[in-house]
Amino acid sequence: MRLENKVIIITGAGSGIGKETALLFAREGAKVVVADMNERAGEETVVEIKKNGEGIFIKLDVSNREQAKEMVKITLEKYGKIDVLINNAGIVQDAFLSKMTEDQWDKVININLKGVFNCTQAVVEVMMNQGKGVIINTSSIVGLNGNVGQVNYAATKAGLIGMTKTLAKELGKKGIRVNAVAPGFITTPMTSNVPDKILEMMKEKTPLRRLGEVKDVAYAYMYLASDESNFVNGAVLCVDGGLVI
Repeated sequence: MRLENKVIIITGAGSGIGKETALLFAREGAKVVVADMNERAGEETVVEIKKNGEGIFIKLDVSNREQAKEMVKITLEKYGKIDVLINNAGIVQDAFLSKMTEDQWDKVININLKGVFNCTQAVVEVMMNQGKGVIINTSSIVGLNGNVGQVNYAATKAGLIGMTKTLAKELGKKGIRVNAVAPGFITTPMTSNVPDKILEMMKEKTPLRRLGEVKDVAYAYMYLASDESNFVNGAVLCVDGGLVI
């Protein structure tokens, strides 16, 4: 029970990495707040959580500041504290720069980057009053290396690395640790439409010669959320099979 009695908010927990993380954390004793735009998916995650632990669903559009504040209010009314925030929600709207629309740019920026700002700012006062807390941001190896056709996505994920390192310095003296996880090529609903030829090429580029699984990232989150990482602050943990070395 590595997360026993910790209250943990996970954005984008209705599917993929977020869902796997929510289920793992519940099994490890956490009280999990599943925050997601998709009400049906979020509620289904909570149903599964309750087979092994405790959790609630809160509908959340991370790009909406008022909804982020309401999420914090509901969590405090239910559990009285917030130990961990995992900024996991994210989208892709891929296109070459010459063909990318302003709407594609804005949507990715608003959810992947501004959404992290909204949720983090909403919880940080609570954590400062507690004198402790953990914030985990979901970056990507694309934020380190870039990727063709993903200028918007790469910009947000690189931005999250800068945000993580800055907040680690700002908030560390308040007892709040801020770290990031940078997944590589992970099998998720987001990659389900990628052609097999491209997936095989991704595997060949990865030294471990496989795509990552959602549980690989979930266990990285668990380490950073747990007391085992109490002296880890401002780090970017690559979960990529050795792709970025």
